[in-house]
Amino acid sequence: MKEIDDLNLPDNVKYSKDHEWAKQEGAIVSIGINDYAQDQLGEIVFVELPEVGDTFEEGDEFGSVESVKAVSEIYLPIGGEIVEINDALEDAPELVNDSCYDKGWLVKVKPEDDSQIGDLMNKAAYLAMLKG
Repeated sequence: MKEIDDLNLPDNVKYSKDHEWAKQEGAIVSIGINDYAQDQLGEIVFVELPEVGDTFEEGDEFGSVESVKAVSEIYLPIGGEIVEINDALEDAPELVNDSCYDKGWLVKVKPEDDSQIGDLMNKAAYLAMLKG
C-alpha cells in the first residue's frame, strides 16, 4: 500500500469523506473512487454501476466495487441524475486501479444542486482528513 504522501491526488478534483472524487466539467460532474480508495481495495475485479437516468441524493449508495479483498459500496458525493456510466469498466474493471481519474471514472452526473460540489474537500483538506 502507498504512503499517504505518495498518493495521486490531483488539485483539480474535489474529494468526499468516503474517498470518492468529483470533477465539474460544465454542467456535468464526473465521479469515481480516488487513488487512496483503489489502493486500499487492491486489485478491482468487478464494478456495479447504476442505470443512466437513475437519480440519487447526496450520500446515497449508487453502486459497488469488488476487489480480490472485499466488496465496497460507493456513495454519490453530490445528488443528481446519472447521465452516463463508464461502460468500459464492464470488461476492464482494472481501469479503476490503473487510471482512477481518467479512464477509470465511474459515472457522470447532472447535479440537482450545483452548490453541493463546493461542500466537498479540496486536496489539502482531504489529506488532512487522511492523516487524522
